[in-house]
Amino acid sequence: MIRNTIRKIQSLPLWVRIVCALLTVILLCTAFFFFGKRFGARIENIVNEEVVLSTDKDPKWNAPDYVKYEPIVKNEYSRPGTYLSEINGIVVHYVANPGTTAEQNRSYFNGLAVSKETWASSHFLIGLEGEVLQLMPLDEIAYCSNSRNDDTVSIECCHPEADGKFNDETYKSLVRLLCDLCREYDLDPLTQIIRHYDVTGKLCPLWFVEHEDDWKALLTDVAAEMTEYEAGES
Repeated sequence: MIRNTIRKIQSLPLWVRIVCALLTVILLCTAFFFFGKRFGARIENIVNEEVVLSTDKDPKWNAPDYVKYEPIVKNEYSRPGTYLSEINGIVVHYVANPGTTAEQNRSYFNGLAVSKETWASSHFLIGLEGEVLQLMPLDEIAYCSNSRNDDTVSIECCHPEADGKFNDETYKSLVRLLCDLCREYDLDPLTQIIRHYDVTGKLCPLWFVEHEDDWKALLTDVAAEMTEYEAGES
């Protein structure tokens, strides 16, 4: 059947075959334009939403100057826009991607709006140079801490090596951020700062699961920072 069709086409006058070829090219170009425009519109909508959200200057807490508010787009995979019921604690995580930056991990969470490959996000990211990014307002849940998503704030920390140990810059910013969040929400740093491990048993943050004494030292450092701050206020 295909051979017969080819023979019939070959038997047509040359000018007819040229016209048919031109019409085929036009139809293909139209199809590519139509579907390409639809795909481009989808990307443009995401970009436009990003611009709109970036002008939202309210992080929904008394954020200190060192926190850079860079909200990700609202989407069902990383920022559903669901309100937190209350804040009863803070959960510490590690990104599990050695050597990656805070901006790279933010881009991953933001890109889930398009890739839709999983459900994941956090309220904060602390980078290798101690930079602190806030990815959504603190009255919304993040997909980070499983059964504690609806009553905790989550912090993801970058780390240089696979062992998950935070460098000095990341550690100092983590202590500082934990202190400020505990003061903001009247939390006890010794009991209301927990690890992802304490929620699900997952080895996260890895270093602080495998080095329990270092975890206790972190909580002690946060408590000391709070005491020092309060003493300076009085």
